[in-house]
Amino acid sequence: MAKQNKRNIKKKNQRKNTERSKCVYICLSKTSTFPSKVIKMWTKEPYAHTSLAMDIELNEMYSFARKYLHNPFYCGLIKEDITTGVFGRDVDTECVIKRLWVTPNEHKRIVRILEKFWKEHNLYGYNYIGIFGVVFNRAVERRYNYFCSQFVYTVLDQAGVPLFGKKAGLVRPEDFRIWDEPEVVYEGKLNQYRKYLEEHYPKDAATGKYIEERGINQRTIEILGA
Repeated sequence: MAKQNKRNIKKKNQRKNTERSKCVYICLSKTSTFPSKVIKMWTKEPYAHTSLAMDIELNEMYSFARKYLHNPFYCGLIKEDITTGVFGRDVDTECVIKRLWVTPNEHKRIVRILEKFWKEHNLYGYNYIGIFGVVFNRAVERRYNYFCSQFVYTVLDQAGVPLFGKKAGLVRPEDFRIWDEPEVVYEGKLNQYRKYLEEHYPKDAATGKYIEERGINQRTIEILGA
């Protein structure tokens, strides 16, 4: 009986670890900076920047971008804050927030990969050559150099998350925009996002955190007339 119980517990844990019950968030954005305008003009896409967040409020968000507000050329791995830096300055920043469901094991791996990246964040620089590689459809991948969409794809890919089968060095913000696996949580002004959450998303009384449920997104709320 004890052996049977252990087998049942093991099977239950295995099922739990294969269920997509955890979330990460992909934030696509377009600021009024010169590089963003150039990228938009070149790609004809609404968004020019990609970030990876570990929570719905975007409190823990990573990307490759400028390290200092007034220096667009000194770029690398940073933790982004939607209320400060470029996002805080450019109040008209447009964005789309997409929620990607992952398994508990994939989520753990994403956390570990980001921790490793951040531990060595001072070693990382921006993959400017890789940007030109994208123009000519040739992936240029260098160990300590990434551009934003390449970084987000790499983290998810290394964590074993099923993606859209492309070389990381060729991934653009557009690829994440048209990828239909993640749910669109919000689309609009970035500086209005947290206000939107407060008005439309319930919180857990015990933890004070927003309740994340599959299928609850901006479109659902609009249909329900909330």
